Amino acid sequence: MRTIEIFDTTLRDGEQSPGVNISTNEKVEIALQLEKLGVTRIEAGFAAASPGDQKSVAEVAKRVKNSTIVSLARAVKDDMDKAYEALRNAENASLHVFLATSPIHREFKLNMSKEQVLQRAVEAVTYAKKYFKEVQFSAEDAARTEIDFLKQVVEAVIKAGATTVNIPDTVGYMTPIEYGNIFRELKKVPGADLIRLSCHCHDDLGMAVANSLAAIEGGATQVEGTINGIGERAGNAALEEVALALETRKDYYQATTKLNLKEIARTSQLVSRLTGMIVPGNKAVVGANAFAHESGIHQDGVLKNVTTYEIIRPESVGFKSNKLVLGKHSGRHAFKEKLVELGFNLEQEEVNAAFAAFKILCDKKKEITDDDILALVDTKMERGPEAFQLESVQLAYGNISVPTASVRLLRADGSVCEEAACGNGSVDSIYKAIDRATGEDVTLVDYKILSVTHGKDALGEVYVRLQQGDLSVTGRGVSTDVLEASAVAYIRAVNKILERRNESMPVAVN
Repeated sequence: MRTIEIFDTTLRDGEQSPGVNISTNEKVEIALQLEKLGVTRIEAGFAAASPGDQKSVAEVAKRVKNSTIVSLARAVKDDMDKAYEALRNAENASLHVFLATSPIHREFKLNMSKEQVLQRAVEAVTYAKKYFKEVQFSAEDAARTEIDFLKQVVEAVIKAGATTVNIPDTVGYMTPIEYGNIFRELKKVPGADLIRLSCHCHDDLGMAVANSLAAIEGGATQVEGTINGIGERAGNAALEEVALALETRKDYYQATTKLNLKEIARTSQLVSRLTGMIVPGNKAVVGANAFAHESGIHQDGVLKNVTTYEIIRPESVGFKSNKLVLGKHSGRHAFKEKLVELGFNLEQEEVNAAFAAFKILCDKKKEITDDDILALVDTKMERGPEAFQLESVQLAYGNISVPTASVRLLRADGSVCEEAACGNGSVDSIYKAIDRATGEDVTLVDYKILSVTHGKDALGEVYVRLQQGDLSVTGRGVSTDVLEASAVAYIRAVNKILERRNESMPVAVN
């Protein structure tokens, strides 16, 4: 039985999803959860893309101990130098250097000949080996590269010292048979049996997972992807789907991963919350309907024997029924134990803040579920300096009157600003008042309301996406009052814009 190594790029390729902007502390939280999941390699970012990215990579490298931390870099010395600086405190570090190889990229993007590409690739790997024991080389757009030239490149970088060679289907163009055959050919390259052959698939034609599995059949020993399949354009291969396909069909693939599958649900939910990218109900493995049965025939079969219609048990990936286990009479110790059970590892100060918020929630809700606590703690752990915080919001609304909102915001320096505005509705008036108070000119691109649990007193989760020039960010707010949650989400998005405006935007690659 072969073991397939997992390379997670949620923090790099996943963050390239339009509108996603993950703070440094949020990246650390996701990375620690990926470590708990059992991911072999975590691509923490692209250190040379911006000062913020370099800081995030460095912080993840400092905190994660069991997974190898990776930074992306172009085949440019300055990129590799910055990656080394960011990774110098990592327990285990690796550089991921890339260079395009396909005819269309050589001609239109690089303006380089085959010989020049080959030389640059070898020089980059040779330079990287001065810093790193582990070096991964990616032939960007490898799937559309002439196979003879691709074999030439792979052989050359192996000789230069690459320990992993990645063959990305950068634009999601391949079919499973075609992609699998590329790996069969590359296995013939001298030295290929001594390194990792990695696959990296995009989902433009909906075949990222199928192509990844085909690559494994063809000889790939590492799979790259993201949690929930997020990423550039249509996204990447969803790692949870690849892992469950291998686990469920061991008889066919004769391969498995070292992932702790029971951490999949928690990881999926965390990534969804912190990125603002909602998991579709019909999403395989982690969707809300993945283990739901509505058809009478299906229900009858499952009641008689679950294997009639379930090939994956929900418990195997970490799902369980929500129960009322905590309430307003629960103590701090029981609350802390529940946090540990739910996968949180918080400092005492963070536990105290979450517990105080939990007690406030207990006065508003009769039943506190695991999902309530997850949403509450994730919100209270909102990271980074905040230019503005919501102190209060007041509304005047009637079906025959003009909605009016007044907001009171607290600035980082302790000063207060108050503004009021009218709008087409309650949310519109709140947002116009916040615009006046912050002085920021932003455009609301998307607005979503979700119910964390069921019932009239359910927590409401609000996600917004704001645009300002080229900047596109998300914000999230949680409250039993959806209007308060709407205000909090909007302010957090504004704060992200203010923080991001001083940084260079990440470079989109792979």
